[in-house]
Amino acid sequence: MVLIAMGFEGSANKLGVGIVRDDGQVLANPRVTFVTPPGEGFQPSETARHHQQHVLDVLADALAEAKLSPKEIDVVCYTKGPGMGAPLVSVALVARTVAQLWRKPILGVNHCIGHIEMGRLITGAVNPTVLYVSGGNTQVIAYSQRRYRIFGETLDIAVGNCLDRFARCIRLSNDPSPGYNIEQLAKQASGDKFVKLPYTVKGMDVSFSGLLSFLEERAPSLIDSGEFSQADLCYSLQETIFAMLTEMTERAMAHCGSQEVLLVGGVACNLRLQQMVGQMADERGAKLYATDHRFCIDNGAMIAQAGIEMFRCGLTTPMSDTGCTQRYRTDEVEILWRD
Repeated sequence: MVLIAMGFEGSANKLGVGIVRDDGQVLANPRVTFVTPPGEGFQPSETARHHQQHVLDVLADALAEAKLSPKEIDVVCYTKGPGMGAPLVSVALVARTVAQLWRKPILGVNHCIGHIEMGRLITGAVNPTVLYVSGGNTQVIAYSQRRYRIFGETLDIAVGNCLDRFARCIRLSNDPSPGYNIEQLAKQASGDKFVKLPYTVKGMDVSFSGLLSFLEERAPSLIDSGEFSQADLCYSLQETIFAMLTEMTERAMAHCGSQEVLLVGGVACNLRLQQMVGQMADERGAKLYATDHRFCIDNGAMIAQAGIEMFRCGLTTPMSDTGCTQRYRTDEVEILWRD
């Protein structure tokens, strides 16, 4: 019998509802994004209101795209954490309501595990070292003894947060995302004008706060003076932070003896990051696995995919425990579905 899971994702400014079969087929994965004006980030309360206004429409779109009725859904999954409190709670409320109305079991899913399991499903990677890079997380991860172990991570802010805040500093558009607009500007740079930025790698850990402080303090004057363009600064930023990420990933691969590397999370869409990590993997005789924006960026299907793996192992979440937690470490989850 084929199992079908519905997943609700709303941990940050993306709201998605995905429907996935247990044979790996993605039946639907609609998503909407809360976009703020240039120079502004997204606040928890405003993001939650956006999700509340759109979640029922996205849910209806998912069912229509999958050509399914509620009775054909076997389990309802939602993001338990980590993420922003108000958006998480808003979407979890809808998931709880739907599960009770439809009389379906419910599962709280770790957002990070969702990214990893979706990446493994789409790419076919078997046992990769995972570089998880997003607006809220930066971790290098490998599976061992029923846990996704964190071998290295950011010591302060996530790489996506660094990119977002730099985009605000130079007032880049947030549509479709700050990171995407930085990537496009970086492609316009000649590469001749490189700004030397703080480079902080400590073993398998990284730090981005000093680099960001440097740019926030000096970027406006560097641009106003005509010495460097926005494109030059975007190029310099990408080359520096992606080199840091590549270095930490290579160390983890060497430590684990891994021949596969999987990029997941919103920043993993960046083609320059994929190129740099791919070159490192080639030099090691390893293989790079990556997906496109449909599955890198937060989406409901990844929550459904992780949830269906949990459900097949006999797991469900009691209704009394269907809250959310803003801090939910990747290595807190026991991975029962892998040997």
